[in-house]
Amino acid sequence: MRSLLSAILLVVLAVPACSGRSDDGTIALAVVGSEESMFDSSLRLSFAGQLVREATAEGLVALDAQGEIIPGIAERWIVTDDGLSFIFRVRNSDWSNGEPIDAESVRRSLLATIDALDGTSLGIDLEKIDEIRAMTARVIEIRLKSPMPEFLQLLAQPELGLRLDGRAAGLMRLQRVDDRAVLTPVPPEERGLPARPEWSEDALTISLRAMSAGAAVEAFRNAEVEAVLNGRLSTLPLADLGPLSRGTIRLDAALGLFGLTFNNADGLLAEASRREALSMAIDRPALLAPFNVAGWIPTTRIVAPDLPRDPGALGERWSGQSLEERRAEARRRIADYSGEGTVRLTIFLPDGPGSELLLQQLAADFSTIGVRLERADLRSQADLELVDRLARYANARWFLNQFNCAVAQPICSPDADVLVDQSLDAATAQEQTNLLVEAESALTAAEAYIPLGAPIRWSLVRGGLEGYSENRWGRHPLFPIATAPIF
Repeated sequence: MRSLLSAILLVVLAVPACSGRSDDGTIALAVVGSEESMFDSSLRLSFAGQLVREATAEGLVALDAQGEIIPGIAERWIVTDDGLSFIFRVRNSDWSNGEPIDAESVRRSLLATIDALDGTSLGIDLEKIDEIRAMTARVIEIRLKSPMPEFLQLLAQPELGLRLDGRAAGLMRLQRVDDRAVLTPVPPEERGLPARPEWSEDALTISLRAMSAGAAVEAFRNAEVEAVLNGRLSTLPLADLGPLSRGTIRLDAALGLFGLTFNNADGLLAEASRREALSMAIDRPALLAPFNVAGWIPTTRIVAPDLPRDPGALGERWSGQSLEERRAEARRRIADYSGEGTVRLTIFLPDGPGSELLLQQLAADFSTIGVRLERADLRSQADLELVDRLARYANARWFLNQFNCAVAQPICSPDADVLVDQSLDAATAQEQTNLLVEAESALTAAEAYIPLGAPIRWSLVRGGLEGYSENRWGRHPLFPIATAPIF
């Protein structure tokens, strides 16, 4: 896949000589989000909730700082030659109440989580699983309906961290101290691993605060925190603090969705051809020009271009037309609906100066076809809404499942859903690919989404912080940061 960002944008930040790392072995971090989201016990987690969950409830597998699959509760695994069975050997470790973790308890945990996720897009992703069974006391098999090379990536999601009857098995222990989540690494011997004498001296405790982007950037400026995580395009302008720096802005070449969805199918939006007209009007290559982000790749496709095993059957839309030719056709469609008058649409955007810049660009594009775009204060009042979402795994199914009629209304494609469902039982990889291509074509024809490009994620990371790395998933687990000095 082509890299979203050809280079990492470096910006120097003026900071005092002090540090967010204290003498007692605690490192302070900030995440853009709400305080309560860090302690969310549900299965619909924000980024802050995911950070805490993956630290406190280890899954069969996990992601390291680079976004690569590593062992979790499963110390090793094999995949059968047909790609249908993933067989894991469970590490000799205990639940938080001291009871041994065995294959049967892992099975019960996974089945309970899958059941609780029913009706969510992640639940639809997990429909690939056909059966979970305990083969022996420490060996568990997950059998799929058809091969899925990205299955381990799906299994590494924080929501699939093992929890059962209030018990968990975490890499870190959580304590809530005022407005902070304080996370302390669990020694290796308590996780069923060989003891490491240097652990107690070198492992760091993490003090995590969730706050607004503005407050987090200010905390970084004042050296109160070592890093700020989960910045988005809506808040990117806040991260530019000036030319004198010892810190950096770090951008992830993220995979996911960044575009517009429709909150109603009324008036102008009632016809697919007019929804398409809005998409045709957007000058995508110029859309992020005000942000000075190098290497951002726009797209008109729902599924990210150049995914692994992408057959290239679907290219960018309207490739044979210039922007002015597209806009001329779009103006005609809008005029057929409105006559000579200007049509008004509203859009809901997250708070932040980046949203204002994006609104200016989109409003200018829409004005060329006779549509006035204004910002809505409430989501319920908006015709359009920005989607800014990170992919769970690199497969067309993830993108298409985000618009499944069970989770995406009012505009979706039942035909696309049927094709995606049929792909679960496809006899061959080629048949599966063909069905997903047809599904993307059907969803595109429904004009349920206006793709813009890939999502932007930024962090502020002070020089010398170890255990942090950019990756395509925009995931930055806490455990590697806490233990980097002894790895």
